[in-house]
Amino acid sequence: MTMRRLNLLVPVDGSVGAERAVDHAITLANWGLVDQVHLLNAQYPLPGAVTTFVGSKAVSGYHHDEGMTALAGARAKLDEAKVPYHVHIVVGQPAETIAAFCQELKSDAIVMGTRGLSKTAGIILGSVARDVIAKAPVPVTVVK
Repeated sequence: MTMRRLNLLVPVDGSVGAERAVDHAITLANWGLVDQVHLLNAQYPLPGAVTTFVGSKAVSGYHHDEGMTALAGARAKLDEAKVPYHVHIVVGQPAETIAAFCQELKSDAIVMGTRGLSKTAGIILGSVARDVIAKAPVPVTVVK
């Protein structure tokens, strides 16, 4: 029997929890279970007051730069482990964006950290992780 390898989505926000999720994705890849790793950084939209006075090109540049900064540690880990990956930066509410992007990529699973950099935290899980579990159409592995 041949096992199909996973198309894995790993949301990354630059937090320690996200870095641990990347470590787990590397382990899965080293075990031969992963076909593709997709790193996703979901940026919160800027308030309308900001976007009214700043051009769309500047806003796009800001989101790109912030996303690349958040992804830097994860990219370095994957590069060092020689695990190929794709980088995606999107703008929107993180949980909804992660779940929608998972469907768009036809991901088989999501691996994410328990708590990110958000200011609000759930009792056991971070609020984004909890919401992704509720909204995602695929299994979600939460790494602590």
